[in-house]
Amino acid sequence: MKIKTIEEKDFITVKNLITDAFTHDELGYNGEAELVAKIRTTKEYIAGLEVVAEDEGILGYALLSEVYLKNQHQQYTGLVLAPIAVNPDSQKSGVGKILMNELEKRAKTFDYGFISILGHPEYYTKFGYEPASKYNINSPYEGIPDEAFMIKEIKDDYLKDKAGTIQYSEAFN
Repeated sequence: MKIKTIEEKDFITVKNLITDAFTHDELGYNGEAELVAKIRTTKEYIAGLEVVAEDEGILGYALLSEVYLKNQHQQYTGLVLAPIAVNPDSQKSGVGKILMNELEKRAKTFDYGFISILGHPEYYTKFGYEPASKYNINSPYEGIPDEAFMIKEIKDDYLKDKAGTIQYSEAFN
């Protein structure tokens, strides 16, 4: 399996993959493919942080884009994983793990301090993600379960004394 930065020729295949993967998810499809298209048009989009997993076709996809951790005094730039999708026939085979590891490696290379996630805690805690509330970091959305809004430091102690609220790009509105 090969992980590569997405190319424009992959966009339609990835849109279909995302739609299929989320349609088969217990939470269902909620416009994730349209979210990706919107993210690509924002200043928070970084082309090198959008990847696909290939092995005789595209098996998986993941995207990190910039978010801001804001408090009364400062703003810090980090990343959000949204979305990650694996072909239903390839799920539970390690594709998601490989995508996660690659994106975390790239996040370090790009010198980001953290990645935030809104997702299944039973999956993401395996990768070291913790409830953001541990760092006094809040979701901008009401009603999000504490355990589903997670964060991981990419730089050691980066989040120490940086409490605040995550602000997503306009694509998430």
